[in-house]
Amino acid sequence: MLEQFRILETFRNIFSIPDLRKRVLFTFALLAVFRIGSHIPIPGVDARALSEFFGQAGGGSLLGFVNLFTGGAFQRLAIFALNIMPYISASIILQLLTVVWPYMEQLQKSGEVGRKKITQYTRYGTVLISAIQGTGIAFWIENMPKGPGGSPIAVSPGWGFRFMTVLTLTTGTIFIMWLGEQITERGIGNGISLIIFAGIVVGLPSAIQWTVQSYRSGTLDLFTIVILVAFMVAVCAFIVLVERGQRRIPVHYAKRLAGRRMMSGQATHLPIRVNVAGVIPVIFAVSLIMIPQTVVQFDTLQDVPLIRGIAEQFQMGRPLYVLTYALMIMFFCYFYVSIIFNPSDVADNLKKFGGYIPGIRPGRHTANYISEVLNHLTLAGSCYLAAVALLPDFLMNGLQVQYIPGIGQALHSYFPSWFTQGLGVEFYFGGTSLLIVIGVAMDTVQQVEAQLVMRHYDGFLKGSRIKGRR
Repeated sequence: MLEQFRILETFRNIFSIPDLRKRVLFTFALLAVFRIGSHIPIPGVDARALSEFFGQAGGGSLLGFVNLFTGGAFQRLAIFALNIMPYISASIILQLLTVVWPYMEQLQKSGEVGRKKITQYTRYGTVLISAIQGTGIAFWIENMPKGPGGSPIAVSPGWGFRFMTVLTLTTGTIFIMWLGEQITERGIGNGISLIIFAGIVVGLPSAIQWTVQSYRSGTLDLFTIVILVAFMVAVCAFIVLVERGQRRIPVHYAKRLAGRRMMSGQATHLPIRVNVAGVIPVIFAVSLIMIPQTVVQFDTLQDVPLIRGIAEQFQMGRPLYVLTYALMIMFFCYFYVSIIFNPSDVADNLKKFGGYIPGIRPGRHTANYISEVLNHLTLAGSCYLAAVALLPDFLMNGLQVQYIPGIGQALHSYFPSWFTQGLGVEFYFGGTSLLIVIGVAMDTVQQVEAQLVMRHYDGFLKGSRIKGRR
């Protein structure tokens, strides 16, 4: 009870500080603008036909995945239907180019000037990707009927409709990018992350309403709901624990002369997170794994036996889907970590400033040691990401071992029904969205905590600091 009053006192302190209150209210105001824009449809679209199509496609496709991240804007084909995804794609492409293009690598190492140049290129890339995706959506809308023999979703198809769709979606993405930059600069937290966060959590009230209706109709009993809530709390606590976890490599600095001053030696550590790659590998993997299920939604491809057979094997719960999804996450973890973390650069910087790891020679040996530690952490982090991403699917659909050739039926009779069929409970938060929501919440609370402590106020937990992922 005392902790609850302390947290309420902390919230009162937030709004009693003029600058912090202004930042929080400014953030809420821009997020409200984002949500309003997510309900304004682009011109020339039959909303009812579009809703029927998404009802048939379901949430187990790439379209459902994109719709979840856009807060339902994609299903409504609103002006913010592309959300911030083109900006994220452009940022990832620029990160990849810094590895393979020496010019981009030089910009990354040239300080503030290079950072501004990379930001400018990211904006140009966002416009280009938005225009390409907008063009694809315009053609997709024109070719997608209401149903068998129905009229097109586009009311007046043609180049006028295509141009208006591309212009509207591209402008919406640029506006969202500007909103995110304004939140980062004048609000609280990272603006881009908060926009993704708002798009995901906006469906939480409807998920709670569905749970209440299931309880009233007798589909779910009270004991099952309590078990599910306890399970979700345990999973969230596990994610927080791993996201905050890090391996601290001890580093010692020898005495050195800086100008006319002799700098004394000191002992510190080099922190490396357990989940170095973050949620990016899961986003890559789920985007690829959902492609077969999305392609089969098109009427012209449903009659192709090969495509239909591949799509059936990649349904949630099938062994091929589970194995491919887990291997993709692990692959992208190692691939992305190799891009964003260079042990040789870390070793060179330590050597340049007189730092060394006890028992390890500076230079190449230090780089090899850091690389070995990083590989072990990446293996643990990739297994953690795969487990979190696959756990909701397993609880909903189980592991359908009966589809394994040869031994499937024998395994199916050996395992219990809850293992092969799942619990049949719908989870609103999948593994990817849960990782994003918890991570962004941790980072935002950390910034609020830092603002309070800087002004000599107690944070959310007295005598302790809430730490984000960084």
